[in-house]
Amino acid sequence: MDLDLDDHTLAFRDQARTWLADNVPAEPLASFDTAEGFEQHRAWEAKLADARWSVVSWPEEFGGRDASLLEWVVFEEEYYASGAPGRVSQNGIFMLAPTLFSHGTDEQRTRILPGMARGDQIWAQAWSEPEAGSDIAALRSSAVRTDGGWLLSGQKTWSSRAAYADRAFGLFRSDPESVRHKGLTYFMFDLRSPGVQVRPIRQLDGEPGFAEIFLDEVFVPDADVIGEPGAGWRVAMTTANNERGLSLRSPGRFLAAADRLIGLWREVGGSRETADRVVDAWIGARAYQLYTFGTVTRLTEGGELGPESSVNKLHWSHLDVALHETALDLLGPEAELRGDWLDGWLFSLAGPIYGGTDQIQRNTVAERLLGLPRGDR
Repeated sequence: MDLDLDDHTLAFRDQARTWLADNVPAEPLASFDTAEGFEQHRAWEAKLADARWSVVSWPEEFGGRDASLLEWVVFEEEYYASGAPGRVSQNGIFMLAPTLFSHGTDEQRTRILPGMARGDQIWAQAWSEPEAGSDIAALRSSAVRTDGGWLLSGQKTWSSRAAYADRAFGLFRSDPESVRHKGLTYFMFDLRSPGVQVRPIRQLDGEPGFAEIFLDEVFVPDADVIGEPGAGWRVAMTTANNERGLSLRSPGRFLAAADRLIGLWREVGGSRETADRVVDAWIGARAYQLYTFGTVTRLTEGGELGPESSVNKLHWSHLDVALHETALDLLGPEAELRGDWLDGWLFSLAGPIYGGTDQIQRNTVAERLLGLPRGDR
C-alpha cells in the first residue's frame, strides 16, 4: 500500500492531535479497576463521545465519524502518543461492536451502540469458565428456552471489567445434546438482572481487574441473542479475531511505548545489549504498524479477518513483554519506584494468555495457516 498519507488523512490526524492536546487530562485518572477510577474513565468516554472521538470509524448515526480504517489507525496512534487514558469501554467498542456490525440486527445496533459509544453501558467479557479457559468449546453454562427468551445458568470466570461493568456478552450451550463447537448461542445480558451474582477477583494490588459471574436462571429476551441460536461459535470467531487481529491492541499502543523506551534509554543509558533490545522493540512496533496497514488494505478491498490474526496476536503479546522487560532492566532497582513501567510489565504478562493462550494460537497457525496435521489433543 501507499504509506504516504493523503491530505484528507493528514488533516484528520492534525484535528485529532489538536483536540487531544487540548483535552487529555493533565493528571492520570485513577485506575479503572477501582470504583472511583471506573467512573472517571466513564466520564472520559462521554467527553470523547461528545466530540465524536470515541468511535471514529463507526457510522455517524451511532456516534462515529464514518472514518476509514486507515484514519482509525492514525487516530489510535495519536491517542496513545498523547498519553490519553486507557479505554474502559474497550470490551464493547473493540470486541462486541464489530460483532454487532457483522452479525447483529438493525434493532440491536440502534439500541446498543450509541450508549456503548458514550460509556453509558460498559461491557464485560463472559467467556472463560472453570475447566473451559482457552478451550471455550468445553463450556458448560447453559441456555434453556422459555417464553419470549432464554434462561441462562452457570459460572463465568476471569471476566474482564465485570466488577463494575453494566452488561456482559458471551457463549452459552443452548443444545444440551451438542458437543464442542455446535449448539452454542451468543448472548448479551444485564449484570444487574435477577439471578446474576458478580464476585470480584482481587489481584495482588487489591484491585478487581476480573470477576466471577454466577447465573441462576437469568432471563434474557430473544432480542439479546446475536446471530442464530445454535450458531454462536461462528459469531464468537468474529469477536475473537478482532481481539487478536486488529482493534483491541492497535499499533499506536506499542509505537508510543517504544518511543517512551527510547526516551528512557537516553535518560539512564545502558549497555550495548540493552541498546540492541531497545532497537528490537522499536523495530517490532514498526513491523506491527506495517502489518496493520496491510490488514487495513485487505479489509478495505473486501477481505476478512481470519486465522492469520493468531500470528498477529503472538507478535504483539510477546513484543509487549520484551519491551517492558527491557525498561525494567534499564531501570534496575529503581524499577519498583517507576509505577508506569512496572504496572505496564505486570499487565503485559497477561498478553500471552488472554484472547487465547500462545499454545492455542500456535495450533491455529500450524493447522489453519501452515496445513500441518492436527496433533493428539
